[in-house]
Amino acid sequence: MARGESAAKRRARGERAAALIAGYRPLAGAADELIDLSGTVRPHWGRFVETLAGLGVDEVARRFQTADRHLRDSGVVFRAYDGEGGAERPWPLSHVPVLIGPEEWRHLEAGLVQRAELMDAILADAYGEGKLPATGALPAAVIAGSEEYLRPLVGAKPIGGHHLRIYAADVGRGPDGRWWVISDRAQAPSGAGYALENRLALSRALPEIYRGFHVERLAGFFQAFRGGLNALNRHDTRVALLTPGPLNETYFEHAYLARYLGFVLVEGDDLTVRDDAVYLRTISGLRPIDVILRRLDSDFADPLELNPSSKLGVPGLARAVRNRQVAIANALGSGLVESKALLGFLPALARRILGRDLILPNVATWWCGQTLERDHVIENLDRMVIAPALGARVAGVLDRGPVLGADLGEAARAKLVAAIGTRGTDFVGQEVVRLSTTPVWHDGRLVPRPCILRLYVARTESGWKVMPGGFCRISEREDARAVTLQQGGASADVWVLSDKPVAETTLIPSPDEVALRRLTANLPSRAAENLFWLGRYVERTETTLRLARAIAARIADEENERRAIRPLMDMLWPAREDDPEREAIRAAPDRAVRAILSRGGDFGGVPALATWARRAASVIRDRLSPDAWRVIADLEAQAARPLRATTEVEIIERIENSLRLVAAFSGLVQENMVRHNGWRFLDLGRRIERGIAVATATRFLGGPEARGGRLEALLELADSQIVYRIRYEIAPAAVPVTDLVLLDPGNPRSLAFQAERIRASLENLPGHAPNGMPAGADRIATLLSAELATADAARLDAAAMLSYERRLMQISDEIALVYFTHRRPAPPLGDETV
Repeated sequence: MARGESAAKRRARGERAAALIAGYRPLAGAADELIDLSGTVRPHWGRFVETLAGLGVDEVARRFQTADRHLRDSGVVFRAYDGEGGAERPWPLSHVPVLIGPEEWRHLEAGLVQRAELMDAILADAYGEGKLPATGALPAAVIAGSEEYLRPLVGAKPIGGHHLRIYAADVGRGPDGRWWVISDRAQAPSGAGYALENRLALSRALPEIYRGFHVERLAGFFQAFRGGLNALNRHDTRVALLTPGPLNETYFEHAYLARYLGFVLVEGDDLTVRDDAVYLRTISGLRPIDVILRRLDSDFADPLELNPSSKLGVPGLARAVRNRQVAIANALGSGLVESKALLGFLPALARRILGRDLILPNVATWWCGQTLERDHVIENLDRMVIAPALGARVAGVLDRGPVLGADLGEAARAKLVAAIGTRGTDFVGQEVVRLSTTPVWHDGRLVPRPCILRLYVARTESGWKVMPGGFCRISEREDARAVTLQQGGASADVWVLSDKPVAETTLIPSPDEVALRRLTANLPSRAAENLFWLGRYVERTETTLRLARAIAARIADEENERRAIRPLMDMLWPAREDDPEREAIRAAPDRAVRAILSRGGDFGGVPALATWARRAASVIRDRLSPDAWRVIADLEAQAARPLRATTEVEIIERIENSLRLVAAFSGLVQENMVRHNGWRFLDLGRRIERGIAVATATRFLGGPEARGGRLEALLELADSQIVYRIRYEIAPAAVPVTDLVLLDPGNPRSLAFQAERIRASLENLPGHAPNGMPAGADRIATLLSAELATADAARLDAAAMLSYERRLMQISDEIALVYFTHRRPAPPLGDETV
């Protein structure tokens, strides 16, 4: 209540608060966060609703739009696999946080730590002495039959002594209002990075509410987690975050966490095992990696000893683990404790291993590998969920995962019962879960929706630490039995409330603790390659757009039709024998322009080029600013929009809008990126591509015999019309135009300028002159730069232009051989960094 607030204002605010929850009715048989079992609004929720009411419905809506804008501007996305090729979708935020009071949180905290300790002990026994199955405390089939039990790792003792470094549990309230565990996550728990983004979005949208409710901060958890992993390092190296790659549904989170925690984001191809140790391939050679935070399923981590079909892992990684040369969080094979068959044994295991009952019970589960339990499940099939016991599915029976017994038809029921009777070890019966509900904002008021909370525990240097908050998934369907963002769910922040003001924490060290440095970490070869090709694709997109604009502007010009459009068409649409439309398109300039602006696939039109640029950028997302990423994403989105323009003016406007996005990206690169090796590879790609484009344009449009329209087109493509008019008070002439676009070192569009920039960038890369001798790319670039510096514009012909193009391509090949594929001798190990 605000001080000095009049009775009338208090009454009005109370009425608005009542209106926000008018008609709020918890779902039958489900516990709710807002209203307790007695039908009373929980005290902290009552205060929250009054605070929202004090803002007013319109202001609340504006604040929530602010949160959405933050997520959009930050580029927060996830990948939805819905039959559309795994399209990236904006992150769906449910704007009302889940509130957990201090007393309840202490209970949850204790239960989560206990459960993490239990899971770690089970893993230690399963991959160690095997006492649990030997004494009958846990059936051997529950361990050995699991898809996640990796026999090559039996006997492997993890560095630091613990299999689990981060554990998560999906929890909800049971019908009696008490918290229980729905499932365990130990393979590679996801969502912590999204929890951070949810927190940033809501704390900025509702700053006064966030501060007033004394919400526990998340930074301390991540700080402790990072410290725990860094403590496992033997060398002065960074922790590597191993991702399956940009097609993974949570790749954004991988990149975000790597940047937030200061880890290096890697894919399997970035790592190699030599002499049983793990190394990172960098542009400076191999660098040791001691610790890997794994976001890749264990089975895919090593194609030599685990899944031979995996193209995502690191050959030899299992051997490196066995020889204690690398620490992996979580240890390979940790997914074993996610098995549903294990749930039925956890209460007894907790008493045996920890000496006490589970603080947080899990869903009642009966493993059908035991006679009594199997008979019980079959007799009560209509009141149970039947789920795979040892994996994600049972082929031919539960191909899509769990089923509700009551929903089965007669034939399906008979088939399932027969399968359980034949091989009961593959199945469990579970109590039907009625998900608890939490408030969501809908049409200006609060309504209940089913939810699941994911909470996290990390192993730190001082023991287990629970994240004071988490990641909540919410369904729009009132009868949901599961919640997934893949099927239209949303996510909410989880606010753990404190009894007292909360100290601010941050992962950023205080100013007096920072050691000055002007070099950053080693640049992985894959990151360098994608930066290089991002530069090439963006520049190639610009070249193509400029060509299309030049043609579109000349379609109605009879004289230029004869003199300039044909060579421009030859550049825009080179002959391709495999293209059935090539002759018809080449004969119609307007059709060619439309095709180049609208055709995708493997065709080198603007949509395809923009997509290739975005794909290259997505792999190095952790190295791009949000602004740069947004520009690339906007360029792809604009290129993908249907082309409905009917006139040349409309087409040119579409082209110029795209060119402005390219210019924005170029400006961000030039003005915002630190001049480290990452920037150099990006710039090398741009300069090589621009140099090839200038040489090609001069070969098609220039030369001693070129006149009028062709030279005008060449100046336009080289963006050099203004300087030419200022410098020469004559119509375009072959020699001065050639000198300006090819040989003028002060023209940022000239070939000479590109050659000198290429030479300078190569000179600053690691391995520039091994043993004092210039490398292949350096030698070619130095010779090319010197030749252009001394060339005579009047003597240059098409053969010279072709020679320049080929040498630029040779430089590109040499860069790839030395820095990307390492097929040339790698530069010696040293202190050279990004």
